[in-house]
Amino acid sequence: MKVITSRDNPFFKQLVKLEKSARQRRLAGLTLLDGVHLINAYSLALGWPKNLILSEAGRDNEEIKCLLVKQGSETDMGVFVLSDVLFREVAPVKTPTGIMALILIPSATTIPLPKSERGESFCVLLEAIQDPGNLGSILRSAAAAGASDGYLSDGCADAWSPKVLRAAMGAHFLLRIHERSDLVEVAQAFKGKVIATTLNAKMSLYQTQLTGPIAFVFGNEGAGLPNAVLQASSEQVSIPMLDGTESLNAAAAAAVCFFERVRQMKIVCDI
Repeated sequence: MKVITSRDNPFFKQLVKLEKSARQRRLAGLTLLDGVHLINAYSLALGWPKNLILSEAGRDNEEIKCLLVKQGSETDMGVFVLSDVLFREVAPVKTPTGIMALILIPSATTIPLPKSERGESFCVLLEAIQDPGNLGSILRSAAAAGASDGYLSDGCADAWSPKVLRAAMGAHFLLRIHERSDLVEVAQAFKGKVIATTLNAKMSLYQTQLTGPIAFVFGNEGAGLPNAVLQASSEQVSIPMLDGTESLNAAAAAAVCFFERVRQMKIVCDI
């Protein structure tokens, strides 16, 4: 283990830039994972990270000790220990977990396709989802519902920011993520039903069949979906709500749609 106590250390400076800057993450092809759960999810899917970064206090955590024992027996990955003060400056959460990992941002082609019972295509298209928590939650629900791909428009938050990674809880390593996508082109090329969610749609989500190849499209909560994306969709649906309710959070709406598809697929598979 290498102990770092100076802000002038080049490795520490790199960590600060990666935590704060989407541009730096893109240029370096690197990002940070926070916490044992995310590190384990990454290692199970893609192998061990480039480096582990601990806080001084984190070295005494039993869960972290177990991870280090496993890591030590399987790889010669570098381990760095930051003073608690420096670790807090890099950690993406107010209460640091005591461990982070430096990883290469995986390309979409390195993520294995999910094992679908029927082998049918299922993906999600996201237009200008700017809140990191919402974006991470949508990706998490999509992965849990069996989606293979997530297409993100230019206006979305950086998918590989530590905050999005933390909200997604490992979905990034189960879902092929395509940033800076032209959603109109994706929708037009998709060989299946493209369903756009919009408050003004006359058809309910529960009135459409979701058992074939499906691409769900979700827009920014404030601006909704652009006309070009709506026109490229096959159907427009809304989620029924009780009177007096204006709208759902984008992540909640996406989860409702994804798991309605799971419900319909389950019925078909059980027949």
